[in-house]
Amino acid sequence: MTTTTAPESQPFQAEVAELLQLMVHSVYSETDIFLRELISNASDACDKLRYEAIAAPDLIADGAPPKIWIRPDKKANTLSVIDSGIGMDRQELIDNLGTIARSGTKSFLERLTEAKDGTNLIGQFGVGFYAAFMVAEKIVVISRRAGSDQAWTWTSSGGSAFEIAQASEEDAKRVTRGTEIALLLKKDAAKYLETYEIERIVRAYSDNIQFPIELVPEEGEPRQINSASALWQRSKSELSAEDYKEAYKSIAGAFDEPAMTLHYRAEGRQSYAVLLFAPSTKPFDLFEPARKGRVKLYVRRVFIADDADLLPAYLRFIRGVIDSEDLPLNISREMLQNNPQLTQIRNAVTGRVVGEFERLADKEPEAFAKIWDAFGPVLKEGLWEDYERREKLLGIARFTTTTGENRSLKQYVEAIRPNQTDIYYLTGDSIERLKSNPKLEAAKARGVEVLLLTDPVDAFWTSAPIDFGGKPLKSLSQGDVDFSLIPSIDEKEDEPAADEATTIAAIKEALGERVADVRASQRLTSSASCLVGGGRDRMLERLLAQQNRGAMTKPILEVNLRHPLVAAIARKKDAAKDLSLLLLEQAQILEGELPEDPAAFASRLNQLVLRGLAKG
Repeated sequence: MTTTTAPESQPFQAEVAELLQLMVHSVYSETDIFLRELISNASDACDKLRYEAIAAPDLIADGAPPKIWIRPDKKANTLSVIDSGIGMDRQELIDNLGTIARSGTKSFLERLTEAKDGTNLIGQFGVGFYAAFMVAEKIVVISRRAGSDQAWTWTSSGGSAFEIAQASEEDAKRVTRGTEIALLLKKDAAKYLETYEIERIVRAYSDNIQFPIELVPEEGEPRQINSASALWQRSKSELSAEDYKEAYKSIAGAFDEPAMTLHYRAEGRQSYAVLLFAPSTKPFDLFEPARKGRVKLYVRRVFIADDADLLPAYLRFIRGVIDSEDLPLNISREMLQNNPQLTQIRNAVTGRVVGEFERLADKEPEAFAKIWDAFGPVLKEGLWEDYERREKLLGIARFTTTTGENRSLKQYVEAIRPNQTDIYYLTGDSIERLKSNPKLEAAKARGVEVLLLTDPVDAFWTSAPIDFGGKPLKSLSQGDVDFSLIPSIDEKEDEPAADEATTIAAIKEALGERVADVRASQRLTSSASCLVGGGRDRMLERLLAQQNRGAMTKPILEVNLRHPLVAAIARKKDAAKDLSLLLLEQAQILEGELPEDPAAFASRLNQLVLRGLAKG
């Protein structure tokens, strides 16, 4: 392949250069996926051509429908993947093949470096084209943008740079629209020139690509090797579980198996086909702010957009296709934002997805457990955002509790203690830290089960007034708690209580403005003190402060009047201030916070210990 102008060398973006080094020099257990990635890119290019041709029919003036070809050449040791899609101009070649414009590339590189086998990471991070360097010594890309009179050549051997040049006259005549990717294969990749290997990979990964994939053998006529059907338009009775698995991997570009498949056709005021999947593993960028849903919108089998927000943010992990029979083919991306028909579809499909989760949670708990384990923190965002479906989402939610189990709120309510009127929860950073939190003491003494909530979103959705089965949710970290009507299961004899008025007054005098209030605790049975919030939950305040969305308010210090340390405050006037500060500071430490003055805390603790040693 020659060019008409001298090639211009350009460096790869730093992340791409690092990625290529890993691709070129690493050994993967499974390299077949490079072909699936190239076919997927070709399909996207054909989709984009069909979409742009709606507004500009001249782009396909030749009348030839978009298609994909695979051409092995044993004599030249090359495998070519060719499409008659939208193609790329010079700048698009540089932008698309010389840089990675996705956030998360660094994360991918870190994970790829750590992983013994990074094959399953490639599709998750959107770097599929570069997977071709696992099998190719050199890659030559020739592309002509639809409607352009110029073709361009991009060449790289996987080093630190690539070359870009205007295509030769011969190459330009051959590539009249679309892209040709020619791989000069490594010696150990010769099997990919065998037609039976190519057909096997296409059947496994790309059979449901909507565009015909033709194998162009060195001898004989080209033949189509995929079904090229819109699987979502077919009847469920025609399809097997294996068909759905293959469709998932093709549509979602995934390597795992779907944990849930939802396939149906809506008829009535609007007609549309739906094929959606819930993955069994979470993608790397699940919590990145810029991440959107990955459900593709088609209109009468013509691709329109893959970022049309067809589901709410808390379902952004769902993959698949929605194909409308009623929307106009020329609908613009701007019109998508406010289209009432699309809003109706969005609401209806969201309801069906949540309904399917309810069915799985009830009928197939093991399958639902996979979804909740991977996406529970995301689904809980719906408890805050989707008031209409909050009750349903609460019904499917699963929580780790002080029983050590992952339980539903229905199970919690069924096992509730006599005279217990609330569902109790505690928020924090980790299950281990929550299990040792002193605020659980009174609940444990009465056999009261407590939800242990460690996802950041828990601090937000629990701030709304929420109840389940007529039982409101109640935080053990804020407000008053009264367990007096719930019978105790712990028969140990209590220590006599210190005088409340005298002790509280002494602590308030010692702490001054450091706390909002001091009061006797109904939460504690063995620990001396704890901090609680007067208004918002302490965990929520901490998260908002970290995001510069407000300052922490002064806490309320609760003290256990039966604890010897608290009782000593009223008796030992000379040590009252040090003991009161110690109560506050140890409560801060138990909350995962630092004392206001760590050095003073250490000095004060040492002095108290020395006093005790001297008396002993």
